[in-house]
Amino acid sequence: MAEQRTHAAHTSDGITLRASVHGAGPPLVFWHGAYGDGDLDWRGLVPYLTGRFTCYLPSWRGRGLSDDHPDVSYGRRVDDVRDFVRSIGETTGLVGWSGGGNPVLAAAAGSDGISAVAVVEPTMGASMDDEDRAGFGAAVTRMRELAADANPVDALRAAAEYPFNDDEQASADEAGYYEAAARYVPNLLAVFQQLPLWKGPTADDPAVLAAIACPVLVLRGEVTKPFWVRGAQHVADHVPDALIQVLAGAGHAAPLTHPAAAATALGDFFSSTGRARQL
Repeated sequence: MAEQRTHAAHTSDGITLRASVHGAGPPLVFWHGAYGDGDLDWRGLVPYLTGRFTCYLPSWRGRGLSDDHPDVSYGRRVDDVRDFVRSIGETTGLVGWSGGGNPVLAAAAGSDGISAVAVVEPTMGASMDDEDRAGFGAAVTRMRELAADANPVDALRAAAEYPFNDDEQASADEAGYYEAAARYVPNLLAVFQQLPLWKGPTADDPAVLAAIACPVLVLRGEVTKPFWVRGAQHVADHVPDALIQVLAGAGHAAPLTHPAAAATALGDFFSSTGRARQL
């Protein structure tokens, strides 16, 4: 990615979130998933968009070049999205994947600084059934055990057994994704630990989704697991102006395994919403 720059955003609790910046054109902010950072999760996709958009790839607190902080609660992470968007200084498009998709949707509710939102299989806990809860719980338990044994790569691999299918696990291994993201295992465990402590509304709440006034695109994979299909539908059922687009052959890890197809869908969506605002 040529002509890389860096952007810093100061949060309301006094830390700095940093992003690499690529391309030129209307701004798009890409909020990464639970396992990686801004550059790891979006580096394969963003080159397809830099000819049309200025792409900001922030990392969560405690990830990438962003400052660390013990508070990684859900509400704090939603505020971080809002603080980063506000730092751009103009209306922007917003993209979120997986565990980053839910706070992105929550941040968009009632916000007038976001022109449009695209989420790639956002995590919607309200769509979990008993089998999903058991699978997620087992994956997190195994992750903790392996992390305690000082095996962070296998710990992250164990966590990914829940969201990724077998082919995606193999692709992530081959690409070195787990090795690169393993340093974030302590941060991820803190996120999981603090998640149930949040008592406020989340984007699972239909009332939160109903408060999103801008257009929303929900991308999901054709061969993804049923939980992600239900989550995509949950968002589309409750956001007033939302549509679902299916990525052929993709699963949950579409930004990693099908970056060109995902980028095409995102580029078309944000280009069309931009034109609509000008009419």
